Amino acid sequence: MVIFQKSYIKGKNMEKNREIDNREFEQTITKMLELLGEDPSREGLLKTPSRVAKALQFLTEGYHQDPKEILNQALFTSSNDEMVVVRDIEFYSMCEHHMLPIIGRAHVAYIPDGKVVGLSKIPRIVNVFARRLQIQEQMTEQIADAILNTINPQGVAVVIHARHMCMEMRGVQKINSTTVSSALRGLFKSDQRTRSEFYNIINTPAPSNF
Repeated sequence: MVIFQKSYIKGKNMEKNREIDNREFEQTITKMLELLGEDPSREGLLKTPSRVAKALQFLTEGYHQDPKEILNQALFTSSNDEMVVVRDIEFYSMCEHHMLPIIGRAHVAYIPDGKVVGLSKIPRIVNVFARRLQIQEQMTEQIADAILNTINPQGVAVVIHARHMCMEMRGVQKINSTTVSSALRGLFKSDQRTRSEFYNIINTPAPSNF
């Protein structure tokens, strides 16, 4: 009974702190609107601070997710030792320099060594790191290392193609420029044939009925 009461009180305190944080978050956004020359009290902006707070919390929820825990939920013993590729994983992130959108696709492959992971977990791992303030190069490395360190495969490869709104909406304003980054581990780095097979797979157009 005492344990229940302590847990209940702790939960209530966490909920109260979250409400306080949200209120402070919304007040900060209201101040930002004022600094931009807007009137936060006008009809179209009345709920904007609340909406922005909720949106940013969703877009950065990756800070509160453990990639190792996600992968370990669906690890299965398997004799398969051939390449597994999940390609064209759409993601949305925000650059850590301007907090503007990064829009892209990730291709992830690994070669099992006694263990395979549920296919849905690969896109989830991409989302874990995408939903943080990021630079594309670091995100690519983080995805590869999370899979390598948890599944212990013979190799991991990650390639990301992305558009950066900090380049398109401001700065050099180069529309439709694409940044490509890669992270290769194990056989993908040491064996040219394995690396070539991976690049051939991700560069082959998807079937039209997909």
